[in-house]
Amino acid sequence: MGGQPLFILEEDTERTQGKDAQSSNISAGKAVSESVRTTLGPRGMDKMLVSDDGDVVITNDGATILGEMDIEHPAAQMIVEVAESQEEDVGDGTTTASVLAGELLSKAESMLDDDVHPTTIVEGYHEAASLAQEAIDEQVIATDLDDEQLLQVAKSSMTGKGTGDVAGDVLAEVVVDAVRAVQSEDGVDRDAISLQTQIGAASSSTEVIEGVVVDEEPAHENMPRTVEDGAVAIIDGAIELQESNVDAEYNVTNVDQLNAALDAEEQELRGYAEALADLGAEIVFTTDDIDDRVQAYLAKDGILAFEDLSSDDLASIRSASGATRVSGVKALEADDLGTASVSVRSYGEDELAFVEGPEAETVTVFARGSTEHVLDEVERALQDALDVVTAALDKGGIVPGAGATEIAVAAHLRDHAASIEGRKQLAVEAFADAIDVLPRTLAENTGMDPIDALVDLRAAYDGGDCAGIISEGQTGSVTDPLEHGVIDPAAVKHEAVHSATEAATMIVRIDDVISSS
Repeated sequence: MGGQPLFILEEDTERTQGKDAQSSNISAGKAVSESVRTTLGPRGMDKMLVSDDGDVVITNDGATILGEMDIEHPAAQMIVEVAESQEEDVGDGTTTASVLAGELLSKAESMLDDDVHPTTIVEGYHEAASLAQEAIDEQVIATDLDDEQLLQVAKSSMTGKGTGDVAGDVLAEVVVDAVRAVQSEDGVDRDAISLQTQIGAASSSTEVIEGVVVDEEPAHENMPRTVEDGAVAIIDGAIELQESNVDAEYNVTNVDQLNAALDAEEQELRGYAEALADLGAEIVFTTDDIDDRVQAYLAKDGILAFEDLSSDDLASIRSASGATRVSGVKALEADDLGTASVSVRSYGEDELAFVEGPEAETVTVFARGSTEHVLDEVERALQDALDVVTAALDKGGIVPGAGATEIAVAAHLRDHAASIEGRKQLAVEAFADAIDVLPRTLAENTGMDPIDALVDLRAAYDGGDCAGIISEGQTGSVTDPLEHGVIDPAAVKHEAVHSATEAATMIVRIDDVISSS
């Protein structure tokens, strides 16, 4: 039969097609991108995010901002996913990726208005992204990095972020020390670095603990609070009376039988404590409860014990102490014991246990902050710095920062655009223009004229110089970022180009949106 096609949809279903759908999706993506654009760079501004419950988050971290925003539009959500992907893979560059994705959408919108087919735009963007990856590789200045270069990477990642009372230099040293402590011939074990926060002191009190910090207090108040180089036992379970698997009933007819039963229980519990003491255990960690009477016996023997620890904490303690995790006290042998120094420190009403081993395979960055908001931002800055230093060591080295690499990438794309046939050339040129948004935004946020800054950057690159936007006082200047120690991991640039391209091309290809109520 002829006539119009018939779509069987629910009555409340809404459908947007063609250019209206493309325009709606692109506008949503651009809006999300613009929301974080002012946070880019060392002079980027902060955002205050207030939840329905009144919880306040103050940050300029792109991933945190987008994660806290209540975004419903599906296309806008794709930009959020860009930030999440960037954060998960390399730990930094979330704002860069989001801003780039928004600008790619803006350029695509102009090409769509000029009747360039979406498939042509997508193919051109993917070709441009491949060329951009080549250009980033050409900008790599070192892959075998020394501590000074790692310090510069860490400082660059924290520049512009709230770090309390301390400059990025001090925290950068903490980050590099932590990463070096878990580096081996196989690379950096990022999972071996944990981050513990505690309010109540200046950010400059942040330190690296060669071991693990757990939010626990001794099982009994009479237990020692410090044990140096003590023998460690790790019990995966409880230390209490064993329950019978048989559903049995016992008839007690006189006091002697009752006392005998109680004595048997007491003897069993005392036996657990004696077994630990006889083996030489001085510090005990368990995943479950320790009976109150066992706690008292352990305290009397001078044994420090902690109960109800998580499996993750026990894994870290095992790594720090070298102890073997066993199923119960009866399964414990002398060879299962490890060695660690444990100290319990009080911070107001909170108590933390510091477990440091002589050959610890894990480290903890113990972050401090004077207020909750400051501490949250210090934590985010440290997480990003740890991730980017790891990426710099393990994923392709470093490139100049401050927009210098982006200028080189844009120039590389324009040089190769002329060799690309058809309308895809327009998409490659548009991609180059989109890349320019990053140094342009850096200049704008620094207080410079963005157009003049972009012209000066291009002139410097054409003259064979490395130049970026360096913040100085109330404004900025176009100069060599390497002289100022502004460098970034190549992996951050690679991932930003990849994730932004994927999101933009996915949105551009959508020409029909069907939504149900």
